[in-house]
Amino acid sequence: MIQTDAVLIVGELIVDFTLAQHGAKCKLRLGGVGHAARGLWAAGLEYSVAAFCPQYLVDEAKRYLSDCGCKEFIWLGDVVGAPSVIVIGDATEVSHQGYEDLMRDTKAVKFHDPLPRLDAYQNVVVFPGRFDISALANQFSNDARFSFDIAYDLQDLSSLRAFSGRVHAVIISTSSSLFNKLGKEDVGGLIAAVQTLSPSVFLLKENRGGSRLFDMRDSGVEEIPATLGRTVNSVGVGDVYSAVMAGLSQQGWTEAAWRGCQVATAYSQTTFPDDLKRDVERGFKLPLEVLQALGGTVLPWHDRPRYSIYLAGPGFTYVDKPELDRAADSLVYHNFKLRRPIEENGELARPASEADLHRTYHMDYELLKECDAVFAVPLGRDPGTLVEIGMAIAMGKPVITFDPRQENENTMVVVGSSVYSADLDACLNGTFDALAKLRAESQ
Repeated sequence: MIQTDAVLIVGELIVDFTLAQHGAKCKLRLGGVGHAARGLWAAGLEYSVAAFCPQYLVDEAKRYLSDCGCKEFIWLGDVVGAPSVIVIGDATEVSHQGYEDLMRDTKAVKFHDPLPRLDAYQNVVVFPGRFDISALANQFSNDARFSFDIAYDLQDLSSLRAFSGRVHAVIISTSSSLFNKLGKEDVGGLIAAVQTLSPSVFLLKENRGGSRLFDMRDSGVEEIPATLGRTVNSVGVGDVYSAVMAGLSQQGWTEAAWRGCQVATAYSQTTFPDDLKRDVERGFKLPLEVLQALGGTVLPWHDRPRYSIYLAGPGFTYVDKPELDRAADSLVYHNFKLRRPIEENGELARPASEADLHRTYHMDYELLKECDAVFAVPLGRDPGTLVEIGMAIAMGKPVITFDPRQENENTMVVVGSSVYSADLDACLNGTFDALAKLRAESQ
């Protein structure tokens, strides 16, 4: 077979259905490796797709991918017992995205027999899924090189050993189950596991905190900052990063990773392909050194617990506080060290004695002084929360004020806060920015 320089994307094609949210309509998109395909198309890279998907999706996928520049579509096998539809609860990933793979327990992948040859492709990006990836190893040429983006369907790296000696890159996100198992507390264990595959590089994508590129050949580490803006849809952003990085690997892994991150950022800010391609083409006009000089937000997963965040808000058991609870869940999801005064110091009885009032005041005040930043949710114009905001401002601590009900648009609150918004996405970005600055100052 005649060899080609086109990147081959291997994985599942899925239908993504994002539920309607306040201010946003529901969205239906071709997902799975469809995200990586859109990213490569926007980056101007030639690519083909080898995919598993239900038969009903094949013709539509061929048509759509052809319109997005796909050179060849290879149907590797059928998906039966499930519709291959994922329902997405939170497309912005301020916390758990609430993925629901419909009928996942009855889903099965049936390989075509015989399998099509894939030996024309030298640069292969694999997104492991509900299929035996090792069964494909012999379909490629001996000089093919592989990049693996490991998300949710791989619990260990044993199935990738069939590709040992041919692995270019291993890529993992902090939202993956494998990261949770091997690297949540210490990245060293994860790096040791990845090293068994002898890749050239290992990329750890750390959401809004940027990413780290580990050069497994010389132990170098490149921190690649995130460029935070309004998140329209985070689904598939990591897939785009991985595919573009692998596609540009001949330019050197460092530049490839920076460009991959650049395309992923654009992907997070629109769901319209033409707008994506326009933004990527503009961004690629920046020389690498200029792109690097622009900087961004760097806050690695494992550094986040070094900084304590005081959660100011009416966290009382008798208060209806869904926004406060959602904010707390978001911060914990992103591995921040959250300090909740009511949980640590107790909830005052009603009515409280003067002695209890004094004791609680001093304990909460000391806890506030210990913390590095304040995340405030002043529901119902809670006076205690507003006082804590003022105290923190006077102490010179960064204050992020999440005001979902827009009840506190006061000059002192708005201007005194590092970030003031009714949007949790903006407040989460502000938290990353504030603590990233503290980290930079301490280095």
